Amino acid sequence: MTNVIILGANGQIAKLVRQRLLSETNAQLTLYLRNVQRISDIDSKRERVIEGDVNDTAKLTAAIGDQDIVYANLGGEFEPMAQSIVKAMATNDVKRLIYITGLGLYHEVPGEFGRWVEASVGTDVMDDTRRAAKIIENSNLDYTIVRAAYMSNDDVINYELTEKGEPFKGTIISRKSIADLVMKIIKDPSLYEHSSLGIDQPGTDGD
Repeated sequence: MTNVIILGANGQIAKLVRQRLLSETNAQLTLYLRNVQRISDIDSKRERVIEGDVNDTAKLTAAIGDQDIVYANLGGEFEPMAQSIVKAMATNDVKRLIYITGLGLYHEVPGEFGRWVEASVGTDVMDDTRRAAKIIENSNLDYTIVRAAYMSNDDVINYELTEKGEPFKGTIISRKSIADLVMKIIKDPSLYEHSSLGIDQPGTDGD
């Protein structure tokens, strides 16, 4: 039986993953979020809920203690959160991390769209995101970083992946597609270890 902790469990993708884990696996789930009032319909036999901030490294370390997989679906200032996650996992000798972030970590988005992403997100945010990714990549964790194109709520699962060092493809991706990739990795944690994957919907390239 696999123990999975979801950091940022009220996120839109996290909620999709949570429901699929409950319906498709026998995994035990720990839902970690800042406000437990946002979570409802708890399966008391398979889920526990912890109210906490990822930047509270002591609380996070305690929550991660018995986990097999850490799935992080977070927003905010990423560098300190990445530091806290890596430290908590290392303390507990928990290795497998799935970390969702945005495109453009390596200036890998070509053309006008790449320039627009950099300008619209802003240098400070992009640099914070890059520092966070570097912390994870320089750790001893078995990580998968997922670099997502602009997200939609379209009811479709259709995606392609690019590796670090390859130009990013496409401009959009459905949250259901990202959730599907996360599910594949949780079901087979040996997939995409030490990888940074771009994810987009095929055929959506453009400026």
